[in-house]
Amino acid sequence: MAVERVQKTLARAGFGSRRACEELIAAGRVEINGRQASLGDRVDPRVDEVRVDGHRVSADPGLRYLALHKPRGVTSSMRDPHAERDLTRLLPRGPRVFAVGRLDRETEGLLLLTNDGDLAHRLAHPRHGVEKEYLAEVDGAPTARHLARLRRGVRLEDGLARAADARLAGRSAGRGAVRVVMTEGRKREVRRMLEAVGLPVRRLIRTRVGPVRLGRLRPGETRELTAQEVRALYRAAGL
Repeated sequence: MAVERVQKTLARAGFGSRRACEELIAAGRVEINGRQASLGDRVDPRVDEVRVDGHRVSADPGLRYLALHKPRGVTSSMRDPHAERDLTRLLPRGPRVFAVGRLDRETEGLLLLTNDGDLAHRLAHPRHGVEKEYLAEVDGAPTARHLARLRRGVRLEDGLARAADARLAGRSAGRGAVRVVMTEGRKREVRRMLEAVGLPVRRLIRTRVGPVRLGRLRPGETRELTAQEVRALYRAAGL
């Protein structure tokens, strides 16, 4: 892609019409490589850093952002000779992407895929506190005491694990459903926490990563993230 006017870059990144992007520039809300942008400025989206209101804009056309509904029984790796099923057969054609973090083999749900290394690192690192939300179907009847323990913290063999939030999502006939929000991602952490408080997991689905939701994606399906979702991920990651 050749050098282009900055308003075109902003429009392609989801900031509205060219006219709306010109208004952002005129209002002094756009920066290019650390300096305030002016109407008529040109950028190379592959190398120049563009920010709006201090947040970086994903403008490189070579970057891809996908949401995948990882099915149960699939390993969260691109090629694993020891796994019966990995991600390779689920990905659409195009530039190579990699998974942001992991879901254990038996957990299903939302897995983000990208070739944007800076964003992927921040989304996966617990220091940045990006929320991951899970829906757990459990044996037993979840009570307010169970939920309070999850929020207060559960002592596991690798340290204290604490849910940012835990809420009842349903209960009937000796079974229940709990929504759990985490900001870190230790191995099988949600499963181990629920087991520790007496609620063994029957099924676990990740329904949200930061501002991106699983929605109606069916197991094995992928979709491109919208420009608005990518911008929201950048904000959530502090970029």
